[in-house]
Amino acid sequence: MFLPTKVFFTKGVGRHKEYLQSFEVALRDAKIEKFNLVTVSSIFPPGCKRITVEEGLKYLQPGQIVFVVMARNATNEPNRLIASSICVAQPSDPAQYGYLSEHHPFGETEEKAGEYSEDLAATMLATTLGIEFNPDTAWDEREKQYKTSGKIFRTFNATQSAEGHKNGLWTTVVSCCVLLP
Repeated sequence: MFLPTKVFFTKGVGRHKEYLQSFEVALRDAKIEKFNLVTVSSIFPPGCKRITVEEGLKYLQPGQIVFVVMARNATNEPNRLIASSICVAQPSDPAQYGYLSEHHPFGETEEKAGEYSEDLAATMLATTLGIEFNPDTAWDEREKQYKTSGKIFRTFNATQSAEGHKNGLWTTVVSCCVLLP
């Protein structure tokens, strides 16, 4: 059984005339291009610790199969704004699992995409923990309510945005949570 005990968040942007190569350049910018990435769904394991990219890379070898939660977006439309965002919502109880959310919008700034992904993850966790809230209230209000409940410890996002290349090269953005044993 593989139960992650550590994670790191990374992000990158790549541009190239070929779609696939722009993705590879984005992975290179995120420092995870040399691994065989397997995308998984969005549960943050109980007791998992967030570490830096530099520390996390020390656990990995080129060619290794690595599990990630990934948000990815691409465009070849000049000046089109794209973003990718990964967020974690961690419960106060370290024995409880949390949530990761992926968001990959067009036309959103890095800040807006990051806030939205935090809202997604925190709302999923809040429903699991039985926190009552009004889904129609603004994220700022719900964030305060979630955190004052004492049940949600923290939210964090890794978001990458970019504008499509002015000459129509493919532009790809990636945001990843890398899961480590």
